[in-house]
Amino acid sequence: MTGPNVAPTDALPFLPFALPDIGEEEIAEVVACLRSGWVTTGPKTRQFEQEFGAYLGGGLETVSVNSATAGLHLALEALGIGPGDEVIVPTMTFTATAEVVRYLGAQPVLVDVNPVTLNIEAAAIEAAITPRTKAVIPVHYAGLACDMDAILEVAARHRLRVVEDAAHAFPTVYKGQLVGTLGSDVTVFSFYANKTMTTGEGGMVVTRDAALAARVRLMRIHGIKQDAFARYTSTSPAWFYEVVAAGFKYNLTDIAAAIGVQQLRKIDRFLLRRKALAQAYFDGLKGLPLQLPPDAAAGSGHAWHLFVVRLAEAAPLGRDALIAGLSTLGIGTSVHFIPLHRHPYWRDSGDLLPQQFPAAEASYASMLTLPLYTKMSDAEHQRVIAGVRELLS
Repeated sequence: MTGPNVAPTDALPFLPFALPDIGEEEIAEVVACLRSGWVTTGPKTRQFEQEFGAYLGGGLETVSVNSATAGLHLALEALGIGPGDEVIVPTMTFTATAEVVRYLGAQPVLVDVNPVTLNIEAAAIEAAITPRTKAVIPVHYAGLACDMDAILEVAARHRLRVVEDAAHAFPTVYKGQLVGTLGSDVTVFSFYANKTMTTGEGGMVVTRDAALAARVRLMRIHGIKQDAFARYTSTSPAWFYEVVAAGFKYNLTDIAAAIGVQQLRKIDRFLLRRKALAQAYFDGLKGLPLQLPPDAAAGSGHAWHLFVVRLAEAAPLGRDALIAGLSTLGIGTSVHFIPLHRHPYWRDSGDLLPQQFPAAEASYASMLTLPLYTKMSDAEHQRVIAGVRELLS
């Protein structure tokens, strides 16, 4: 039998573009969680939050949520974003970055990206500011940090709030500091299945603002004032609670946090492996008609969540043909991203035209994401390199 991840028996196994690295440690932690009798938000979630904050360096408020999308929504809500407001968002991102703005009745304003890094730039942000602009969401594309000094300077001059979408960026370093410890109002990380570490589904909201963190904690569980964990573990009557806001159901479970506790302990090893795989791509793809992704500057560090290449004009075939060719060789790829302005909802609701986003348009036409995940063996990695070379030589 064959299927999406099953190659014919006379062929090599299909290589997906991403795969989580789950070991016996995560399995044992989840089993212990299940046996504890506490499976929703509780002691394991708190442990994960505390250890994540300690990894970043302390002095931070960390609030776990069931997705980065939820975290972005809660962050903007806590910052008071609402109807009539505008939030600047790069077009080269997943729809979640923009849709959370709409959840609050505000308007996402899409801007183009840097043609090399595919990150949002301070100049594009400043050009898009109007009297209604209240915030900006920089996206650290593929694991490479945006130029946050320049972005924060513009934001400070125009009194804008800054929410970093760090779904790709753990553990990314910007000028010697981990993303999550910079000068923005909030940073939101993702632990989706294909990220640098995973909880299956999940995310983390990080901030130095205790009041903002308190609002996020309140709103992630229905706007209930009293902590549910404290109520349910109390040995004395503790049935009373108050709903003080129309909140959401965005909490992370202890089962998911149990995975995160063990994944976090492996993150430095994961990063070393991702760096090694990225370097092997640089070495193995040299000389082909490809634009390889930029590495971080000295003093900074790339998380290598994604390895995105772009075909040069001299390439013997187009992006779609290369993707199809690699698929016939049993190699999975993806595209990150179809720019938001190309999706019917965002295009039509904003009357957006491709020529407004020349860098994103040019990149999208030629880009694909090659497999990069820590469980990938050296032999599997060489299969990808060999496949790309075969098709482009």
